[in-house]
Amino acid sequence: MSHSAPDAVNRDLIEHLTRQTTLSSAAAKNLVTEVLAYYRETPESFVRRRHLELRQQGHGNSAIYSTIKTEIEQRLFAAEPHSERQIRRIIYG
Repeated sequence: MSHSAPDAVNRDLIEHLTRQTTLSSAAAKNLVTEVLAYYRETPESFVRRRHLELRQQGHGNSAIYSTIKTEIEQRLFAAEPHSERQIRRIIYG
């Protein structure tokens, strides 16, 4: 897939959202950007961010660890990049 392909998909999604909702093009673009950023977050970044957020809310580490464990099990994360060799090993073992 070429580097510009995601931009084309994003453009199509933004146009779709503006046709199907009352969102302006700028608002739809901001929404798509935020959703993509949400799903691009790594598990490590998520854990650090949530730990800080929960600490700032006054939670202790014991409660934080339990909360993060539950949240991380329900969260989708972007796949790590794979080399062609890694892909072949997945297919053929």
